[in-house]
Amino acid sequence: MDQNQTGGEWARMVSGRLYDPANQEITKRHRTGLLRCDRFNRIALWRAKAKQRALERLIPSAKGKNFEVFAPFYCEYGVNIHVGQNCFVNYKSVFLDVAPITLGNNVLIGPNVTLATPNHPFLAEERAFADYPDGCHELEYAQPITIGDHCWLCSGVTVCGGVTIGAGSIIAAGAVVTRDIPPHSIAAGVPAQVLRQISESDRIHVWEKYIKNEPPR
Repeated sequence: MDQNQTGGEWARMVSGRLYDPANQEITKRHRTGLLRCDRFNRIALWRAKAKQRALERLIPSAKGKNFEVFAPFYCEYGVNIHVGQNCFVNYKSVFLDVAPITLGNNVLIGPNVTLATPNHPFLAEERAFADYPDGCHELEYAQPITIGDHCWLCSGVTVCGGVTIGAGSIIAAGAVVTRDIPPHSIAAGVPAQVLRQISESDRIHVWEKYIKNEPPR
């Protein structure tokens, strides 16, 4: 394939166009991402500085952002993950960052959350390996995921490619998000549906409850 026409397979991939996942450029970057991810997961917790350096090497946008990730954590490239300030990712989360994954500021990600940008053609014959003019391979594509500021994704949430979750929203445990969620919404279910908007009536006066040593509700 003429790379001058495509801008390179990497450019095709991150921009949401069809690309060849077996392309040499892609496989090299993929292997680098997987190795860096493996290194981050293997570093002992007591080696906090080394573990943070490994995280920032895996996800360069994390540098200086107070970004905390509980291992094990899994991603494909790392460089396609873009994080804001003060984000947290809990155990066993999976970020399939074929297309960009963007977390705003103060995003909370619960355990076993999957952000999956990859997609495949729906027709089986278009999804399978095939003989193309440039060789035998498959073609796939990906769509970006954007999580707005102050969102909370609870345990076991799956977010599909092409989805934007608006600022301040909460996605209930086990939900599968296939469509955009408006800001300040509570969404739940498979597929996720908006249950209601978050309002002033949800305020629990956290500092007062904390000082009085009272339960929040």
